[in-house]
Formats: sequence, structure tokens, C-alpha cells
Amino acid sequence: MSIFTPTNQARLTNVAVVRMKKGGKRFEIACYKNKVVSWRSEVEKDIDEVLQTHTVFINVSKGQVAKKEELTKAFGIEDQTEICKQILAKGELQISEKERHAQLDSTVKDVATTVADKCVNPETKRPYPVSMIEKAMKDIHFSVKPNKSAKQQALEVIKQLKTVMQIERAQMRLRISLPSKDARRLKDKVSKVASKVEEETWDDGNLEMV
Repeated sequence: MSIFTPTNQARLTNVAVVRMKKGGKRFEIACYKNKVVSWRSEVEKDIDEVLQTHTVFINVSKGQVAKKEELTKAFGIEDQTEICKQILAKGELQISEKERHAQLDSTVKDVATTVADKCVNPETKRPYPVSMIEKAMKDIHFSVKPNKSAKQQALEVIKQLKTVMQIERAQMRLRISLPSKDARRLKDKVSKVASKVEEETWDDGNLEMV
């Protein structure tokens, strides 16, 4: 996508438009693709790396700039950079249907990979293939949300997957060494939080547990 802006006749390329309705008016800002999500997830901190221009538009593709009085009426301020930040935070990112599908497919893969990394088949104690997790997600009609992290959605889907397959969070195997002065006092506490204690080795008052 490439547009001209009549204000400076500069060609804006690789544009991602974020749109927001406020006070009965539509406002848009021109951003760099892939930077909107980075800004919202706080990976990107530099606003100049996100905005193509610190200008608020009525229509980015036509180069129609919002009037100062319209901005003041809708947002209560004149500072266009601050208004851009509000639109960036609360507006809707405009993407094509093809891009939307690609984004959703990528998110599905990320969620399924996260589930496969964190979970196992409780009978075999082995992880499931990512492809099997993806198929199970389709079976339960799980809808991914592009504005939520893969980790958050993985935790949600694990509960739902239990209705169609045997799955549980993988247990970590830890080796804990307790010095002699604390060993007897802490032994019971460690045993309570562990799902299973496989080994206990005492050596000169020191305790090692697995």
C-alpha cells in the first residue's frame, strides 16, 4: 500500500492504518507494519519507530488530514503526538483479509507450540506433536485472539483440551540440596509442594532430594 499526503506530498509506503471513532468522527494514523503490535506489547518504546508521521488523518489513503478543531473537540487536546498515542492504544488495526488469515494461522501455531512445550500425555509422560494439538484445538472450535499472547491463550486452551484428550501440565524434575542446619526443618516443606519425591540421600547431615 502506498499513499500521497497533500500536506507534504511525501509518499508513505508500507503503511498500516489504525482507526478510531471518537465524538462521532473517524480518525486514522499511519504506522509502520508490524510495529503496532510491538508498541502494544511494549517491545517497541520509540514512537518515531511506529508512526510514519505525527499527523492525525480523517482518511489516510486519501491523505485527508483531521482539522485542529475536530481533534480538540473529540480528544480535548491539540497535541497530535499524544492523540496518535491514544489512537495507537485504543484504535483498530486495519489489515487485509489475507493478512488477517496469515496472522491467525501464525497465532494458532504459536499457541499449539506453547501447549506442546508445557504439556504431556499423562499415560506416556511424553509431549504431543504440535500438529495433534492444532487438530484438537480445531475439534473444540477454539478461536484464537490476535491481541492476546500465545502464553495466555495456551493456558486457556489446556483446560478445554482436557475434554477431548488426555493432557496435563508437564512436571519439572528438580534436584534440591539442603545443608545440614536446615535439612530436617525444610524436608517436610519440600515434600508437601512436590508431587512426588523419587530419592532422598543423606550425607553427613546434608540432604539431597529428587
